[in-house]
Amino acid sequence: MTRTRATPGFSLAASLAVLVAAPVSGQWPSDDANPTEFNLAMNAKMLCSGIWVQGRDPALHVAGDLRRFDHFGWGDDFTYEIDDERKRVTLSSPRSPHARIAQYSGDQGCAVLPRGMDNVQFTPSEVGADWPNRSWQRWPMGERKSDGALSPEIDRAALTEALDWAIANHEHGQNTRAFVVVHKGRIIGERYATGVPRDRPHLSWSQGKSITAALIGVLVQQGEFSLDQPAPVAEWANDARSQITIADLLRMSSGLSFNNFGLGNENSLSTENHHFRIYFDGINVFDHAVSFPAAVEPNTRWRYLNSDPLTLGRIVRQTVEARGEDYHAFPWTALFDRIGIKNAVLETDAWGNFILTGYDYMSARDWARFGLLHLQDGVWDGERILPEGWVDFISTPAPASEARNYGGQFWLNAGGEYDRIPRDAFWPAGFMGQNTVVIPSSDLVIVRLGPSPGDEYAEYMNEFVGRVVEAIDVPNSRY
Repeated sequence: MTRTRATPGFSLAASLAVLVAAPVSGQWPSDDANPTEFNLAMNAKMLCSGIWVQGRDPALHVAGDLRRFDHFGWGDDFTYEIDDERKRVTLSSPRSPHARIAQYSGDQGCAVLPRGMDNVQFTPSEVGADWPNRSWQRWPMGERKSDGALSPEIDRAALTEALDWAIANHEHGQNTRAFVVVHKGRIIGERYATGVPRDRPHLSWSQGKSITAALIGVLVQQGEFSLDQPAPVAEWANDARSQITIADLLRMSSGLSFNNFGLGNENSLSTENHHFRIYFDGINVFDHAVSFPAAVEPNTRWRYLNSDPLTLGRIVRQTVEARGEDYHAFPWTALFDRIGIKNAVLETDAWGNFILTGYDYMSARDWARFGLLHLQDGVWDGERILPEGWVDFISTPAPASEARNYGGQFWLNAGGEYDRIPRDAFWPAGFMGQNTVVIPSSDLVIVRLGPSPGDEYAEYMNEFVGRVVEAIDVPNSRY
């Protein structure tokens, strides 16, 4: 069955829909695309994911998650077709000679198809665990929360007030959909927006970069490689890039000549905006990431660039497949299943490469489990999953990070940017306010999910985390 929808008149300006970047002219069939085509491609992917990954009504998803935000560039002349049988979304516009298609592939979610391609170029894998029989177990492996009163050191009224304030989006312009607060390994508070199920996987954007880091950590723990060794990228073997180490990639300090022009400016929709094309077009994201030359020596410049975590992702794939293992199952067998994560969907490009720089979906409780693993120094139920010293590495400022606000695919408050958040805090962070804040000195993990609409988010999160920290009455020595 095919459903066709035209959205009512609602014009949005500046597109986040950005990207057209191929390092070699003519490498991809869409190198000549106009900006509208890239808007169509990304919105098709996000609508596809809303329908089949999150289980949302298409019209509600368009209205609530796409059309309402200027940076996604949803035009008032966009028309979408939903093919329920093939599980695909096609978006078109009279301003583009080419429609764009996103294809759902089961546990690998949705992928943008390259222009002219009719299906993905890999065999999808079934990777989700059979969790219903285990959900009765107690948190964190199951869903049953602990019985009994909260610790007497917690000001329950202050905690409740903080949670109520945080979820009341109308008061401060946020669009929060889920919060979970874990203290000393126990869920002490959570909130969900009206109509949002507890187990819904949320688009978590660049929080997925921290998942890539954890997968690298697992492989280091398994003895596959070390932080200080040159990155095993064959294309780099005979030039200056051969000096780039795995640690450099984790720290966003590779020195590659890879552009990130941001959004909402005249360069955003150009083919030179290398950072964002992976979201707006059907390209092989791993080949794209490793194809750029060196600009400066590694570990001398910090830049937030998707080239670095995508290269790490390619290393993960090559390492796992060289062992004869299922690459798509690896995040589950190596990490998720071991710590109780139940609702993750990691999406890929059309060649099956995980786009963990942005197209990853997890529930709030699952992000809390991920944060708890790091709070516990990479140990879970007595088993070491991440190497000894790994959490220290990813939570220590990168040498080239002058602001001291970035470690190893985790953001930091070591430079004191946020005055109400302890300085030892570190967190995965994603576009539009997706965060999992880990605070060792407070024995806290705080998860916040939902598409935040503006720049006020940082102040909002600073205030909320500060309120929670005060509510649990930990010593001021944390500062």
